[in-house]
Amino acid sequence: PHTISFPRLKAAQGVNFDPKWFVSDPDFLRLVAILRLSVPYTGMICTAREPAHIRDTVLSFGISQIDAGSNLDLGGYAEQGDATVVEQKTHLDKAQFELGDTRSLDTMVGKLVDNGYIPSFCTSCYRTGRTGEVFMEYAIPGFIQKLCTPNAITTFQEYLCDRASPAVRASGERMIAEEVAKIPDEGVKKMVAERLVLIREQGKRDLYV
Repeated sequence: PHTISFPRLKAAQGVNFDPKWFVSDPDFLRLVAILRLSVPYTGMICTAREPAHIRDTVLSFGISQIDAGSNLDLGGYAEQGDATVVEQKTHLDKAQFELGDTRSLDTMVGKLVDNGYIPSFCTSCYRTGRTGEVFMEYAIPGFIQKLCTPNAITTFQEYLCDRASPAVRASGERMIAEEVAKIPDEGVKKMVAERLVLIREQGKRDLYV
């Protein structure tokens, strides 16, 4: 599979579940760890259904996709504002289910940077058809790194320019400088550096490989 998600049963309006069907936190963490070992090249998703401490923990297990600033209320974004800066609150009378992690996107991005992760907003594999078996042809020999790292850096730069708070932008810019310096291929490093200039100084967007 290209991705695997882990939706646990949660409280929802008009729905009653027998507690015996709920998955405990230790079992949930064990499940994520086992699946990561079983499918090392598959994208793994942990949504804001889970509480912050669980999501922070499973990131170290190899979770590769998360959301932040999510709002499940009907019309919730229009009522509460920009998901990048607003801590979201879920109202079960209007939402599908209750959120466990209500941190804003900016808060979550700052947390990732502080923990040494590059927040990537890249969707190039979906847009270019690098999914399923095609993705595996890139992933297993490690060639995907020559695509993922540049795309992660440039999409993160777009976020920093367009949406980040001053504090997150400052820490993010430092991370980008460090990550560019680590790129072993000089040609790729030069390409990324040139694209960062286009994004920062000329307002270019949607640059991906």
